[in-house]
Amino acid sequence: MQFSSTETYVASPDLALAVNAAVTLERPLLVKGEPGTGKTELARQVAASLGLPIIEWNVKSTTRAQQGLYEYDAVSRLRDSQLGEARVHDIANYIRKGKLWQAFEADGKVVLLIDEIDKADIEFPNDLLQELDRMEFHVYETGETIMARHRPVVIITSNNEKELPDAFLRRCFFHYIRFPDAETLKRIVAVHHPGLKPRLLDEALTQFLELREAPGLKKKPSTSEFLDWLKLILAEDLSPEDLKRPAGEMLPRLHGALLKNEQDVALFERLAFMARRQR
Repeated sequence: MQFSSTETYVASPDLALAVNAAVTLERPLLVKGEPGTGKTELARQVAASLGLPIIEWNVKSTTRAQQGLYEYDAVSRLRDSQLGEARVHDIANYIRKGKLWQAFEADGKVVLLIDEIDKADIEFPNDLLQELDRMEFHVYETGETIMARHRPVVIITSNNEKELPDAFLRRCFFHYIRFPDAETLKRIVAVHHPGLKPRLLDEALTQFLELREAPGLKKKPSTSEFLDWLKLILAEDLSPEDLKRPAGEMLPRLHGALLKNEQDVALFERLAFMARRQR
């Protein structure tokens, strides 16, 4: 089972190597990087490339590790007992299977995505250590032990919003998705916007990279935002000349697709003002 770039996803050689190493070692792959660099999409493309189904667990700030295993619905059981329902005698009727349980009991190998693990409480990763390591867990209400029929390919993403515990990191194969260079960006654009005229791409790419390199930027625009910007440029049928900024202007056309907060917009407005004063 070897992963490489697909028709819709450009994977750098070191990223493909990391995925294949994690699969070989049977370790979870922990992927970090800026938001919008394709971490979540990576898991989907790995599943497509390897011909495996994918199970996605999207973590939120309120998510608990136990929810990934199972949840016992005691309230429903109490209600059914009051109504005299026959199903109340089998506690298994009130066990809701989580994403890990679904991955463990799958008939074949699957890709399990644990998306944005750093959103949850700091104890969340530690609470999954044993289950991800041993590939089994115990259901206390029924007394059964759920063991993985086939060890899933586990891909865990993080936006680096908080540090993850050392004990958790030791059990993972780690890869940081660096922001792509200009040539890789062109390959990515070719996948999403084939046939884009080279002059238009060169002008857009130059302005985009200049924008990212501006000092003091609170949120640098990501790859996905660059693709959205290009989509707008194509929809407006803009030419390379249309994209060129008038003298003294710093903000690119349709900059709302790239700059997502007022501080960054104000920063470029100040830079433009200072440039005009120096002329």
